[in-house]
Amino acid sequence: MQPRDLRVLFMGTPEFAQPTLARVAGMGCQLVGVVSQPARGQGRGRKVVQTPVGAWAEAHGAPLFQWPRLNHESYQTLKALAPDLCVVVAYGKILPQRYLDLPPHGCLNGHASVLPALRGAAPIQWSVIHGHREAGVSVMRMDKGMDTGDVGLILRTPIDPDETAGALHDRLKHVAADAMEAAILRLCQGALHFTPQDHTQATTAPMLRKEDGRVDWSADARAVHDLVRGVSPWPGAWVPEGDGALKIHATRVSDEGEGLPGAPGEIIGVEADGPRVRCGRGAVVLTQLQRPGRKITTGAGYLCGLRGWEGARFE
Repeated sequence: MQPRDLRVLFMGTPEFAQPTLARVAGMGCQLVGVVSQPARGQGRGRKVVQTPVGAWAEAHGAPLFQWPRLNHESYQTLKALAPDLCVVVAYGKILPQRYLDLPPHGCLNGHASVLPALRGAAPIQWSVIHGHREAGVSVMRMDKGMDTGDVGLILRTPIDPDETAGALHDRLKHVAADAMEAAILRLCQGALHFTPQDHTQATTAPMLRKEDGRVDWSADARAVHDLVRGVSPWPGAWVPEGDGALKIHATRVSDEGEGLPGAPGEIIGVEADGPRVRCGRGAVVLTQLQRPGRKITTGAGYLCGLRGWEGARFE
């Protein structure tokens, strides 16, 4: 069997899924339909913006379906398309069993973690927050659970110690396309074999909330730095300041944090690129910050607007 013999239904929504959709089409698979979440209003004006996957489908003339919810109509429509295989990447909804049973070759999902680690909605962010040195994309055969299916292929990539979740996302979306292409080629060759996950080793990666970005200065310096990286660009790291929040966009671990006085959150010195702040263990330098209602500034620029940093302490 060749990729051109496969009738493929693609389901996905955000930017992360778009390269995989393009790759599936570029392999020569018969793209019988694309399913994405509905376009929604964004910004203050609530202007309706098409999803990245929906925009690609429209630009390339692929049949596009954007149901607010999956129901009898959507099931009958997809059944009539007679897909051989369904490829799912960040669609945004759990598929009922009857949808999983539609294609003879099942539903392949590209998940942005090395399963069984980091099951859930935000594996990229939590891999950085937890200080992992490696990320990856797992291609699994979907079942009724949340990222619990048998795994057929994993592609791994190192995480740079200073890489943000946003930068890792932009790399992994292409790794996801590579992984799905490799899985489909193996499927066509009869060489795609699946291994059950070790559920006792599973960890979770729930959707981030704004509260997850609050910095805990009692943590060690590396953990604070990893949090700042992991919540960039959203929800962003922050600490209370007046009636708003001081956003911390970038940090680095200080070489001079050990053995210095000061309480967690206290500015204990100044370096060329910003204030040095004491953590539970060690210290970080705040290199990019943003006051409420202001533009992003360098750490040095922030200090220029701070009257007397000695003894100043972040909550």
